[in-house]
Amino acid sequence: MKLRILAVGHKMPAWIDAGYQEYARRMPPDAGLELVEIKPEKRAAGASTARIQKLEAERILAALPAQAALVALDERGRQPTTAEFSEQLARWMREGAQPCFVIGGADGLDASVKDRSHLLLGISRLTLPHGLVRVLLAEQLYRAVTLLKGHPYHRE
Repeated sequence: MKLRILAVGHKMPAWIDAGYQEYARRMPPDAGLELVEIKPEKRAAGASTARIQKLEAERILAALPAQAALVALDERGRQPTTAEFSEQLARWMREGAQPCFVIGGADGLDASVKDRSHLLLGISRLTLPHGLVRVLLAEQLYRAVTLLKGHPYHRE
């Protein structure tokens, strides 16, 4: 299974890149993790949030693989436990699905991305920096895979 993260934003601080790379490196070969950065829309004077979200949504949907199961990260999304998240990952594996996790930009995700998603996933109800969400998501994907494989990384 290939796991893909589409994230609006680029030029992350070194500690974000290092944190993401640490968990991406740990992933087993049969569950590779790929990060695709989507260029954020420039914030120009007079540009509305809705317009910025729409332009970023176009870029996100253009980068989305044809057979992907879109998972939009949203603070109002379902917040599963680690075990539940691992079970969802197992279902996708059994179905041959290719989950693609989408992290929006500073203004969030346009409704067109959320409406097209198979799942709205919440990492936290707290407002988090989007770069940090990359690291948290990569760690949770790694944790879910290790849980499925019976690896001792996850403890309850």
